[in-house]
Amino acid sequence: MNPTILRTVRRAMTSAATGAALAASLLVSGCGKDVEGDAVKAEAKAAAARPALTVALATPERIEWPQTLAANGNIVPWQEAIIGAELSGLRLTEVLVNVGDTVKRGQPLAKIATDAVLADLAQARASVTEAEAALAEAKANAERSKQLQSQGFISSQATIQVLTAEQTTAARLAAARARMQAEEVRLAQARIVAPDDGVISARTATVGSLTQPSQELFRLIRGGRLEWRAEVTGTELTKLAPGMHATLTTAGGEKVEGTVRAVAPSVDPATRNGIVYVDLPTHSAVRAGTFARGEFELGRGSALTLPQSAVVLRDGFAYVFLVSADNKVVQSKVDVGRRLGDRIEVIAGLPPTVRVVETGGGFLADGDTVRVVETAAAPVKSAQK
Repeated sequence: MNPTILRTVRRAMTSAATGAALAASLLVSGCGKDVEGDAVKAEAKAAAARPALTVALATPERIEWPQTLAANGNIVPWQEAIIGAELSGLRLTEVLVNVGDTVKRGQPLAKIATDAVLADLAQARASVTEAEAALAEAKANAERSKQLQSQGFISSQATIQVLTAEQTTAARLAAARARMQAEEVRLAQARIVAPDDGVISARTATVGSLTQPSQELFRLIRGGRLEWRAEVTGTELTKLAPGMHATLTTAGGEKVEGTVRAVAPSVDPATRNGIVYVDLPTHSAVRAGTFARGEFELGRGSALTLPQSAVVLRDGFAYVFLVSADNKVVQSKVDVGRRLGDRIEVIAGLPPTVRVVETGGGFLADGDTVRVVETAAAPVKSAQK
């Protein structure tokens, strides 16, 4: 065969073989892609059907809920007595109580040097004794003058002089007795005693200092009673009345119960707030001068509530996850109100018969499938203060 023809035949056969191989390769590649696509779709479908979370469900509960009014204020003494000395220039010799001591009415708080007062009192008593003796003599002289005048031995003018001397001596005795009573009062004022039962809240008395009438030595919380002076707006002031209950939360987180004693009859024109006076019991967590938050109980009313764990906060809004019949969740926006214990009030956006994811809502997204587990529902009681 001609060599040229032979080369041509070989090139043709090689091209055909290459084309067949290329076609076979493309066919295999296409089939592989179809198989891989089907596998991905099947896996995605299985993942979509797989539950995202195992959850327990809760249903809204309508319970009796206390209606409250929140307020802030300071804890202050009910009444605070300022105790000082009534005499000036006397030296303190002993201080008998300290801050925090509980005292009784009439209990001595400090001792004062009373030597000068006792000396003045002794002098006044001596003057009284002297005036009493002088009066006795003047009375005797007046009696003799009357007898002598009746017998004609002395004139009536002399009798009048004697009677005048008797009256003058009686006046001097009365003045001496008044001075003695004044000295006895000074001696009584030299005692610094508690004017009432209570607790010493401040002390400035020191041994060796001189007393002054305007000087404060002690402060006494009368009866140990404290009160919470809560500030509320003028509109809220009309909702409160004496006898209502209040609950305070101290800085340490402790709860203290109180009772409204009085409501201010007016409001501050600068702040438009009024003061509510709440009597507080003796409690270790309550201290005068501290700040406290609290609530007044205005009454009770019905409220639709959920466990607080069922409400999810996202982007500044509150949401719950509703569970449908096919166990898919639907994110639903709600309006929430008061909180009490582990429950929260739902004001709007929630039908009363739906099923809601109780916990784990923060890990769910709208449309997820969940696995529901049944839990024994605990009875929900009316909320208590």
